[in-house]
Amino acid sequence: MARPVINALPKPTLKEKFDALGNLPRFFKLVWETNSWYTLLNIILRLIRSAIPVSILYIGKLIIDEVILQSKTHGADLSYLWELVAAEFALAIISDGLARGTALVDSLLGDRFSIHTSVKIMEHAATLDLDQFEDSEFYDKLERARQQTTGRTILLSQILAQVQDIITMAFLLVGLMAFNAWLIVLLLVAIVPAFLGESYFNDKSYALTRGQTPERRELDYMRFLGASDATAKEVKLFNLSGFLVDRFKTLSNKFYDDNRSLSIKRASWGTFFALLGSLGYYTAYVVMIFKTVDGAITIGSLTFLAGSFKQLRSLLENILSRFTSVSQSAIYLHDFFDFFEIQPKIVAAVKPVPFPNPIRQGFTFENVGFKYHNSDKWANRHLSFTLNAGEKLALVGENGAGKTTLVKLLARLYDPVEGRILLDGIDLREYDMMDLRKNTGIIFQDYLRYQMSFAQNIAVGNIDELDNRILIRQSAEKSLAHLLAEKLPDQYDQALGRRFNNGIELSGGEWQKVALARAYMKEAQLLILDEPTSSLDARAEYEVFQRFAELTKDKMAVLISHRFSTVRMADRILVLDKGEIIEMGSHEELLEKKGRYAELFMLQAKGYK
Repeated sequence: MARPVINALPKPTLKEKFDALGNLPRFFKLVWETNSWYTLLNIILRLIRSAIPVSILYIGKLIIDEVILQSKTHGADLSYLWELVAAEFALAIISDGLARGTALVDSLLGDRFSIHTSVKIMEHAATLDLDQFEDSEFYDKLERARQQTTGRTILLSQILAQVQDIITMAFLLVGLMAFNAWLIVLLLVAIVPAFLGESYFNDKSYALTRGQTPERRELDYMRFLGASDATAKEVKLFNLSGFLVDRFKTLSNKFYDDNRSLSIKRASWGTFFALLGSLGYYTAYVVMIFKTVDGAITIGSLTFLAGSFKQLRSLLENILSRFTSVSQSAIYLHDFFDFFEIQPKIVAAVKPVPFPNPIRQGFTFENVGFKYHNSDKWANRHLSFTLNAGEKLALVGENGAGKTTLVKLLARLYDPVEGRILLDGIDLREYDMMDLRKNTGIIFQDYLRYQMSFAQNIAVGNIDELDNRILIRQSAEKSLAHLLAEKLPDQYDQALGRRFNNGIELSGGEWQKVALARAYMKEAQLLILDEPTSSLDARAEYEVFQRFAELTKDKMAVLISHRFSTVRMADRILVLDKGEIIEMGSHEELLEKKGRYAELFMLQAKGYK
């Protein structure tokens, strides 16, 4: 396979960094919503901590000066000295306690924030349209938003630490400027190049990481395919391990090479800038030593000033580099907030019409057409027909004919791009979506096999009835899944799937009966079965559909099946080709026409001879 091309995005400009800070108010609001008490406590702890460094330095100065004084008087009165030592000891203990308290609050707030934002992403994703999930650009945004759910409280800590350091610097600068204002200039000359270098490499790192998003999703997919119970069978059967490992190595090595190159450059320039910083510090230190030797300042003052300059250098480095980190993180926040800017195109009616109960006329398609996002090809077009109340309708056509898309339009998982769908003469968009979903039972051919209990796997068809064991058992009886449940060790409490302890894997046909039970979990007026019995043998499928026909008497139903023994049970059959209806009628009527349906029927019949 070709070597992946990972394009780094243009690095953000200084203006874009400052503009990105506009995301911070929304971020603070989100953090405050997560836990206001933790947020407030974090701020208070950091404000108290900001005054401690200069206090410790100043007490250290007093201690040294007092020690020198007492050495001249041979320790005539040491009480003041011990008070100073005790004060410094107390500040050290308080500082350590505050640091640990801040770290604890950071950790707790971080966990709460991760939970809060993950829930918000899940809730917002639930409001979006099905076709949005079928768009790769949407998935990139979703993946980047997910990445922001962890570690984002680091940004809060960074901002509060920034304020804390600025306040501490203000205290230290007062003493340093009183001694020699030129030292501040020396400090800036030593620090600014390091800041610019760090800013440059942070920009490069951001652009590289963002540009790798699609390939990193592929990397995760390769990892899943290579080590998953869902894929193990085919990986072994088709000997795919080597192919998957090679692809994983190719992507991983490309990421490693790009990151290594950037890291080496960053480390090299960082060493050079650190040398400049050290040169600036020791130049200032030499000036202070000369002043002390000349008697202009005391040894305690030398200690205070040297410590202040060293801490100022460290604080200024932190503030400047942290600005880049904060602005970078603020840019990343775009990814998080951008996801919430995505809005569904299928929206609820402002004043929804009450859902008909019972449905009297049925569903009418009026010249309905639909095509997927970023596609020029019509999945369905020129669909005009009526699904009458109480009618059983079958959809027939080769793969890709648009059968599944049609039933998704019927359940309003998609809205038509052109034309409209009416229910009892009223546009489907005018009804409440939740009422429509409650009155529609649908099982797709790609139904999920939930790694949950037998009962929970059925209850997902109407999750509000999760604890209704009577309804769950009745639904299992309707789909013939109850016979399977009675054979399991824990019956309806039996864990299904191999992902968790004591789970039992079912055969494809057994899973399908469990999935079918979901369709019976609600008193739906419309039942849709989209190839739900493809893993059943012909006899089992016939039994399931005979049962289905009995249970859906006087109800509307739509069946999609490739087996004509099942299709012929329907009152009417729609034959689709390339998304359009080419034939319509009963089984007998379509055979008499000797068109596409008759052709497909005869081909299948030959297979049984």
